[in-house]
Amino acid sequence: MIDQKTASLDRALELLFYGYRAFTAKADALLAERGLGRVHHRILYFVGHQPDSTVGELLQRLRVSKQALNAPLRDLQQAGLIDALVCENDKRARRLRLTDAGMALERALSDGQRDLLRGIFDAAGPAAADGWWQVMERLAAADLADRLTTD
Repeated sequence: MIDQKTASLDRALELLFYGYRAFTAKADALLAERGLGRVHHRILYFVGHQPDSTVGELLQRLRVSKQALNAPLRDLQQAGLIDALVCENDKRARRLRLTDAGMALERALSDGQRDLLRGIFDAAGPAAADGWWQVMERLAAADLADRLTTD
């Protein structure tokens, strides 16, 4: 028999799953039209918000292997969405930057998600939004703590 606390946590897991699906649905459709997926979106987002990051810095932020990043990053470069520029002080390193087309796509993907969050926060009210921030910050902190102990 499942106790009340476990049932409540199971419901939280389900809501997180369904919420994430709603959060990613429009972006997934835009990406699919271009033959891209969520990993491409994550790369576009972080390169767009941290321009001139190196590939190594992006690897750390995404917490993926070089092999996992290589193909999607190459896809984005070949699609003309990301430029990889040689670092002046270290010719082995590459600095990543969105092209104009990459900025437009990242904006289209993220604006839809921002609009969704804005509407939900407005409908739920400030107290609920504050609670959401507290939960998400703790969830992100748990990931960061895990990174510090496993990296």
